[in-house]
Amino acid sequence: MKSIRLREGKERSLQRRHPWVFEGSVAKGRADPGETVRVEAHDGRFLAWGAYSPASAIRVRAWSFVESERIDTAFFARRLQCAVALRARLAVDSDAVRLVHGEADGLPGLVVDRYGDTLVAQFGFVGTERWKDTIADALLAATGLQRLYERSDLGVRKLEGLPEQRGWLRGDGDTRLTLREHGWQLQVDVASGHKTGAYLDQRDNRLHFAQAVRHFGCDQVLNCYSYTGGFTLAAMAGGARRVTSVDSSAPALALARHHVQINRFDADRHEAVDADVNAHLRQQLEQGRQFDAIVLDPPKFAASVAQVERAARAYKDINRLALKLLRPGGLLFTFSCSGGIGPELFHKIVAGAAIDACVDAAIVRHLHAAPDHPSTLFFPDGEYLKGLALLRAG
Repeated sequence: MKSIRLREGKERSLQRRHPWVFEGSVAKGRADPGETVRVEAHDGRFLAWGAYSPASAIRVRAWSFVESERIDTAFFARRLQCAVALRARLAVDSDAVRLVHGEADGLPGLVVDRYGDTLVAQFGFVGTERWKDTIADALLAATGLQRLYERSDLGVRKLEGLPEQRGWLRGDGDTRLTLREHGWQLQVDVASGHKTGAYLDQRDNRLHFAQAVRHFGCDQVLNCYSYTGGFTLAAMAGGARRVTSVDSSAPALALARHHVQINRFDADRHEAVDADVNAHLRQQLEQGRQFDAIVLDPPKFAASVAQVERAARAYKDINRLALKLLRPGGLLFTFSCSGGIGPELFHKIVAGAAIDACVDAAIVRHLHAAPDHPSTLFFPDGEYLKGLALLRAG
């Protein structure tokens, strides 16, 4: 077994069970891409077993902190069985569930979602790539399913020196599926939809929004960055009389219209607008429009720490516009999925937007990813999705 020895003082993060070792922490040692290595402190003490990644700034990702553990087929079978068992205990109200959430399940770089009888997996770094066949077989064994589609088309694979890959790993068939969520139907294509096909992390927040729309009597709702209309369905289920979905993707808006139809909502209550969200918000302000509820669920504005400052300005701008468009007493559900924007910073950004908009608002709920997308005590970096439900004063 090859060893990676760290510089003196660089062992503290591993001792706190954080699974990443950065390039600058390594004193000596190297291995093949994805090869299992013994990670040692400067004096030779065992710290972790991990997978080596020679092309990445994250040089090692830890599999285990137990010296007696072996990283083999049985190891992956155990980890996957535990991840699947946890989701069964959560009793998610949907047949679409995240089964594996990377580092939070002790499987760095691996994401697996279940859509009915189909699994969709993303292999995000060389460690999981090296064990791909083992993981695929273990997933089928842990779930009893027979279909596994790969969506390893992540940009992060380039940082690992890996090409993008997409296609059936086990089984075959139609990639277009219909899922159930809170009694609603949503259609996804696991071959071409965002992420693994849909945004499962927002499942509970969509239900919260439906309940809030009903509770606060929101009639006019604006859903920004609407994609295929998940929050649109929530608003209509909550009794909104008029919902506007805004997105810059015509195919996504077409599917949003279809979702309204198959869920038997009145199509006359829904308008789909193909537009840039920022420009549309400004246009609505110029026209003197106001809304009872607004959703801001933008894509990731900051892909790295270097982009945080620019992203903060973008988040502040759209929140300022949305707060000005809300009627007094109106409801704003606002989100950030940028990992570099933490909950405290996001709070400050939205507070700054409220100051610039000359409005006040009460936080009625802090919003997070659904519980099948867990973060852990040792890996807070996994808490990427954060949001605020606000009521404008008035």
